[in-house]
Amino acid sequence: MRTAQRTLGPAHRTPGARKPGSAPATATDPRLVRDVALVCLADGVVGLSFGAVAVASGLPVWLPVLMSLLVFAGSAQFSAVGVFAAGGGPVASAATGLLLNTRTAAFSLAVADALGRSWPARLVGAHLVTDETAAFVLARTDPAARRRAFWISGLGLFAAWNVSVLAGALAGSALGDTDRFGLDAAFPAVLLALVLPALRDSRGVRRAAAAGGAVAVLATPFLPAGAPVLLALTGLLLARRPA
Repeated sequence: MRTAQRTLGPAHRTPGARKPGSAPATATDPRLVRDVALVCLADGVVGLSFGAVAVASGLPVWLPVLMSLLVFAGSAQFSAVGVFAAGGGPVASAATGLLLNTRTAAFSLAVADALGRSWPARLVGAHLVTDETAAFVLARTDPAARRRAFWISGLGLFAAWNVSVLAGALAGSALGDTDRFGLDAAFPAVLLALVLPALRDSRGVRRAAAAGGAVAVLATPFLPAGAPVLLALTGLLLARRPA
């Protein structure tokens, strides 16, 4: 009971006793598994499209598959293939992908505690930092829950993305562009649902999100795809400003 927990001071609690309202260290939240599965489904649809578009653009099957394993960043991969298809060279394609992926630097700082303390865990975890894994982590405050959310979502999304990219590349151009079905809306809708708890609980986060969103919307007509998202990070300047 919560009241019984409050009557006991830290010195009287048994070792390993968990905080009131927190999940056991070994428990897996069914809602987390459900949410990760839904995001993996959306991720798989986009991965199929990327694999098919990459091959249709003239790339060999192995290249988008290798890119997905080493880069693991959907927007950056789409942009790199787009530059290549438009006639750009490998340097221009790589530079475009790197520019779009710089936003994960801010995500890495925000979720660093969920990666683990050992260097192997941090190296692997850094590769799994994406918009989606950051959203899963930031929606939780308990350290153990944040770690579970990161690794379950990160490994699940990595597997779903790479398997779907391979399937799309093998299918070639037969699948066409999934955007015509409106499936591209699944990603932003799921991400919005994941960050809603943080928006509800923190006034500073709401200020930052509103400012960043306004900057991105205003910049979209004038800047190339991806750049407005980077500019939206300026909203973080308002995150800790007193109301």
